[in-house]
Amino acid sequence: MRTSYSPKNNPRVIIIQKLYGKFFNDEEKLDFPKHRFKKFIKDVVSGTIERNEILTEELDKSLGNEFKLNNLDKLFQVILKSATYELLYKPNVSLKIIIKEYLTASNFFIENSQTKYLNALLDNVAKKVRITDE
Repeated sequence: MRTSYSPKNNPRVIIIQKLYGKFFNDEEKLDFPKHRFKKFIKDVVSGTIERNEILTEELDKSLGNEFKLNNLDKLFQVILKSATYELLYKPNVSLKIIIKEYLTASNFFIENSQTKYLNALLDNVAKKVRITDE
């Protein structure tokens, strides 16, 4: 078994879990266990929480009239916010990698049919948020 497929080793799975806990349970205490990507995980989680309002506005603009962020599944909201945070504030990470990593992480939480829907949403947001990329 390759470690990259374990949810405990996937940094974006951890990011999604931490943010879901924090956004939907105010009592959630944020602690970051030892992990080789701890600094990255902590940065994305903290940055997403700190910039929640900006990310929500950006997503509402990017998703267009068909979708309102608050009407989407809570898990989708978390994934879209953290991915958008990375798209905006991690310019050195390619948008293709960000999308691929979040889709891989989402497989631990949602069914395959929902992953296609999430892919379309992420792709749509990425095209509007990142003007120039590969």
